Amino acid sequence: MFGLVDANNFFASCERVFNPKLINKPVVVLSNNDGCIIARSQEAKDLGIKMGEPYFKVEKFLKKHNVFVFSANYPLYGDMSRRIFQILQDHVPDVEIYSIDEAFIDLKNLNFTDLDKFARDLRQKILKWTGIPVSIGIGKTKSLAKLAAETVKKQKIPHGTLILDNDQQITEILKNTLVEDIWGIGRRWAKLLNANFVYTAYDFVSLSDFFIKKKLNINGLKIKYELLGQPVFQMHDLPEAKKSIRRSRSFGHLISQYSDLEEAVANFADSCAAKLRKLNQIANSLMVYIRTDPHRQDLPQYRNSFVYTFKTPTNSSRIFIKAAVQALKNIYKPQYKYRKAGVIALGIEEAKAIQIGIFDQYNKAQEFKLMKALDNIRNKYGRKSIHFATEMGKGNWLPRQHFISRAYTTDWNQLPEVK
Repeated sequence: MFGLVDANNFFASCERVFNPKLINKPVVVLSNNDGCIIARSQEAKDLGIKMGEPYFKVEKFLKKHNVFVFSANYPLYGDMSRRIFQILQDHVPDVEIYSIDEAFIDLKNLNFTDLDKFARDLRQKILKWTGIPVSIGIGKTKSLAKLAAETVKKQKIPHGTLILDNDQQITEILKNTLVEDIWGIGRRWAKLLNANFVYTAYDFVSLSDFFIKKKLNINGLKIKYELLGQPVFQMHDLPEAKKSIRRSRSFGHLISQYSDLEEAVANFADSCAAKLRKLNQIANSLMVYIRTDPHRQDLPQYRNSFVYTFKTPTNSSRIFIKAAVQALKNIYKPQYKYRKAGVIALGIEEAKAIQIGIFDQYNKAQEFKLMKALDNIRNKYGRKSIHFATEMGKGNWLPRQHFISRAYTTDWNQLPEVK
């Protein structure tokens, strides 16, 4: 049996943990630069507020209906996510983190006298220890567990858990699930299936294997088997390895100073390298790009990029930052005002594949120890606890966050206050 633990309206729920007046009130969270709505509480959904709606278009509507608005506070959300996953890891032997607010748990080979009680107790413990409500779906396959968790939210099941282990029950839910809501069925496949009179999950599983394999592919067939209760996706099934890792951002306002751009790309390069180390991967080259604002036709336009190739593949933040700065110097022009910059790690491969060369430009053993120490400090004291000098500056490149809440759990200076 598999379980899926899914945090309900996660970003909004995180804001409510430290601000109880938000409970039962409509809440929305905005994207970088306060651009679009990326999260909504149930009360906001009930008002008809749509995901992805540009903030400037609905600002008057939000004020009219007393909707609480927040800028995305990713340090807070990431830390609350970590706390939830830690609870899961303390109670089940195998946890697969699927996203910031979802995780699969492996329930096979565990001796439960009452699986439903275990799920309810786990949910209650997460709520008590973190303040975050979650939905827990359980099924014979990962797809059924995902379907169960979605059904909990759709039907607003009071105790927040559902076990799909009854064929009649599964059939009924499949008949009431739109094909576009099936885990793994994207918009393109849904459109194709609708064109062939397939509208529900039940219609989908009723299709022949030949039709699915011909019209979709082998992955479509795997989804069908999963929905029929035949496990295909196991824990930690890895997707195709990424060919690149990107870190980029649109700035809160136009910037022209080289020092601001350098600070931004240094932070992006450090983040790319840290991600590679987490995945135990290395990159052969690094691309830096900058561009002006294409919507500001009243200003001169410019965009450019530069690829720096490492003599030896690496995932060192120090080397990444040095390369990114060198690449930026090759493309920066002072007469322009820039809106966006980015860093992309290219030519990614497994770290174990690296070969020691006679002409290596750095000591791999020393670099490994340095990066390990860096990661350990950040894991213990937070991402912002230690930086390379190039990353530190005025922060003029940072996004607009007019509605940001405090970093309640990751900054000593912003701890909650008891009155």
